Amino acid sequence: MSSLNPDYLIIGAGIVGLTIAYELKRHFPDASITVIEKETQPGLHGSGRNSGVLHAGFYYTADSLKAKLCRDGNIAWRQYCIENNLTLNQCGKLVVARSDEEVKGLEELYRRGQVNGVQLEMISADAAVEIEPNVFTHQKALWSPNTATVNPVEVVSSIQNKIIEQGVEIKNASAYLSRSGDTVITSNGEYTPGYVINAAGLYADKIAKDYGFSADYKILPFKGLYLYANESGIKLKTNVYPVPNLRNPFLGVHFTVTAENKTKIGPTAIPAFWRENYIGLDKFNFKELIGIIGIDAGLFFTNSFGFRALAFEEIQKYSRKKLIDLAGSLLKEIRYEDFTQWGKPGIRAQLINTKSKSLEMDFKFEGDGKSFHVLNAVSPAFTCALPFSQLLVSEINRHIS
Repeated sequence: MSSLNPDYLIIGAGIVGLTIAYELKRHFPDASITVIEKETQPGLHGSGRNSGVLHAGFYYTADSLKAKLCRDGNIAWRQYCIENNLTLNQCGKLVVARSDEEVKGLEELYRRGQVNGVQLEMISADAAVEIEPNVFTHQKALWSPNTATVNPVEVVSSIQNKIIEQGVEIKNASAYLSRSGDTVITSNGEYTPGYVINAAGLYADKIAKDYGFSADYKILPFKGLYLYANESGIKLKTNVYPVPNLRNPFLGVHFTVTAENKTKIGPTAIPAFWRENYIGLDKFNFKELIGIIGIDAGLFFTNSFGFRALAFEEIQKYSRKKLIDLAGSLLKEIRYEDFTQWGKPGIRAQLINTKSKSLEMDFKFEGDGKSFHVLNAVSPAFTCALPFSQLLVSEINRHIS
């Protein structure tokens, strides 16, 4: 078929859009597939700004998609990286407790890990120190040997190259503008595809509304900041995480050991004021600002999911000292002078149910025989991407048939 009339048109060349193309080609090698991307190259938003952590899958309740997909995605990506000679740091993760109450949190995480079939060990504080001498924990810690880190830009590039080799067309600098019947209008031409797949991340809800979906949902952006250790600064052997508040999807400020063995603190979950509110007034969008302030004000008034305390707490994390102090409670020793380099900020595309005023904690998608919309590719979407795309292609086939 003509490149303007592909069998499948995928909107968004992040890790989800690219792996959907990868999975479609596996099922339908003769299908024509075009991926449109508004930026000059794939993965410049959430996927390329990802922490790079391959989570093991023990945070999530057994009835969630995230539980199974995260476990399977961790295995799939580690195998993919090994087979394709990509950078993979199999450094594991310690989850530490700072009080008796947090020890109970460790026990709940351990229980979830057992139910989800994740390799996980409850270990003593002394055993935790053997893994990472600088770690501080109260009585116990969880050890996740399968948690690993990758270079997300390298992974995105690898998947991109694979699908191009298989005949997938990627059209960069082609932003979705609107639809007219079965035609998709972009900033770089028009397409009349057999089927539309919306994997647009921060803008997935807006595109979905053009097709009659996402009626009760909107994307609420949260900004993630990271602080990197200087070259001469602290170097940890493993990722070190706190016990998270399981009522929201954020895992708290922690230490990540990158694929290149650098140590960083983060991320934050600061409410952003427009969807691409990365730095200063860059990509300022007044209409988005008004809309998001309206949602935030409503959440602040009702205090849904503890938004008031979350907002106050997160805004303080613009302070380097505050961020270091929070992370420092996970270690025996930390020096402020070790952390002076801010990393590239990211924006989490978090879906909110506008009726219930609640955050969607799990993956969310909607579709019919003409189009399919990935509304909530929530963290850990990067880890989940390969099995998630298998699920999505199965769902798409169900709608088409």
